Amino acid sequence: MWVKICGLQNMKDAVAAVEAGADALGFVFAPSRRQVTPERAEALIAGLPPETVTVGVFVDAPVEEIRRVAAQAGLKAVQLHGSEPPEAIGQVGLPVIKAFRIKGPDDLARLPEYREAAGLLLDPYVDGQAGGTGQTLDWTLVRWAARVLQQAGVTMAGPDEPLTPGRPRLILAGGLNPENVAHAIAHAAPGGVDVSSGVETGGSKDINKIYAFVEAAKGAAR
Repeated sequence: MWVKICGLQNMKDAVAAVEAGADALGFVFAPSRRQVTPERAEALIAGLPPETVTVGVFVDAPVEEIRRVAAQAGLKAVQLHGSEPPEAIGQVGLPVIKAFRIKGPDDLARLPEYREAAGLLLDPYVDGQAGGTGQTLDWTLVRWAARVLQQAGVTMAGPDEPLTPGRPRLILAGGLNPENVAHAIAHAAPGGVDVSSGVETGGSKDINKIYAFVEAAKGAAR
């Protein structure tokens, strides 16, 4: 099971995520209480193993800004969490995870338009918030999304594939934590899971929860 720990802001937490076995680490550049500057992300990423998959999260940022920040910070991939059009996928120059704020089944129809992405992330819709809300998505929508993509002829990533443009991984986010992630995986059968607030205590990352989350997610997949 592909696991991303998002919203990292300091070296202790980033190293813990790597050592716990997370497949990707997320750094938020959009306005948020978890936002980091490009300079801060650059310093953190420089201290991580070079093979670490580092993902920058942006919301409706100009492509030029995304490319500049990605180059400065040393990102390996980008997550677009706004209303970015399908053509933005090919303009970034890195593998792209496109996030969708899902209200219900009707919102899944647009997923095939983003087939050139490396990941399609499903997050629950919360008015006025782009992500990291801690709200839970209806897990049945993940299986529904998989059917929509299959019917459209989209080739999905295999369980052990890296982020690969044109072979998107279906990623579940929203309300996940160490206690429910195994059940979510069993119920929704996603290609990956993404967590931020679910591994926090008092608004800060909790290393014990990071380890527990990764272990639960990987164990459920096995």
